[in-house]
Amino acid sequence: MTACDRGRARLRLRVPRLAALGILPLAALAAGCAVPTQGSPSAIPSARVPFHLLDPHPPTTTTTQPKPSAYVGVKVYFLNTNANNALTPTDRLVSAPAQLPAIITALVTGPSSGDSAAGLITAIPSDVVVISAAATSQNVVTVNFSTAFGQITGTATEQAVAQVVTTVVDNTSPGTGVVFEINGTHTSVPIANGSLVAGPVYLLNVIP
Repeated sequence: MTACDRGRARLRLRVPRLAALGILPLAALAAGCAVPTQGSPSAIPSARVPFHLLDPHPPTTTTTQPKPSAYVGVKVYFLNTNANNALTPTDRLVSAPAQLPAIITALVTGPSSGDSAAGLITAIPSDVVVISAAATSQNVVTVNFSTAFGQITGTATEQAVAQVVTTVVDNTSPGTGVVFEINGTHTSVPIANGSLVAGPVYLLNVIP
């Protein structure tokens, strides 16, 4: 008989006597030979994990931690007719983790009814589509729009560029420049002084 077997035998003899006295030998149970211990954590093979802990949709209880929000708040910029068309930020909710395509799409979607009531408008037509938007080098973001963006004319073009650049900068970093593409082709865009810029457009170039 091994030491573990002898320990179990003694435990079985003691438990009835202790139970009669209302005492439960928890310390003895916890020290069972079949339960190994270790000084540091380690991964448990998935086959040994209780199935309910692997369930991606655990039942809701009063102790369940709330799930992280599926949306996060960002700022997009519209033109304020009550302030000489000044660029004005407004709040939007986009899917976490707030990727640039989702942020710029929220801008392109245009003002809400509440924004319009507050005098906010946009120079970007509603049929413009954001094809892609991503950092292409350090502090430079390339935004690729559909053909409709290239059909904006006059002062509205400068305003649309300013809306995009300001929105990108607000959601990245102050020194970020924006390169514009139309259907994947690099395009020059006008800045505040009316000149065309082929390279990255920076915030200081779009604020008069």
